[in-house]
Amino acid sequence: MQSSRFDRKRLAGIGTAIVGALVLAACATPTPYRPATGSGFARTGYSDEQIEANRFQVTFAGNTLTSRETVERYLLFRAAQLTIERGFDYFVLVDRDTERRTRTYATPDPYWGGYGGFGAWSPYWRFHGPAYGWRGWGPYGDPFYNTDIRTVDKYEASAEIIVGRGPKPTDNVRAFDARAVIENLGPRVQMPQPN
Repeated sequence: MQSSRFDRKRLAGIGTAIVGALVLAACATPTPYRPATGSGFARTGYSDEQIEANRFQVTFAGNTLTSRETVERYLLFRAAQLTIERGFDYFVLVDRDTERRTRTYATPDPYWGGYGGFGAWSPYWRFHGPAYGWRGWGPYGDPFYNTDIRTVDKYEASAEIIVGRGPKPTDNVRAFDARAVIENLGPRVQMPQPN
């Protein structure tokens, strides 16, 4: 009976390692320029919303491998692309912001034997105390001894734009010629690869 419980722990450890590897493989490249997918912290890509006839809210969210500069470049590219799609020539940035979100992940090492891993053995004792209930103790100190702790940053840029027709206003430094932006930034925009 003892061996089947140990086998289940082993399989659970292997399953955790496989799922972790698949998640890392899915996020192994920076976010390409594409419509938004996902939600919350996992949301990546661009989105836009019309506020008035000539006013839009545009956002671009990158994954944890997408740099702040890339996120801001893709935001400007989307603003220019949206301007052309709607039949306008230039856009003015009314408001612009880039938000950094940080998450910390703690992943136990699945190969560590003392805390439910498989393959290795180490001493580990459990005891019950009146103040804290059941607790564990091992010679290697706290249970985070063999835990991978990672902090990741993710950037999301947003801007409110006003679009217009004709030449861009020359007296406004926040005005951009949409075609010039697409021409200049386009070569550095990574489009998604076809499946």
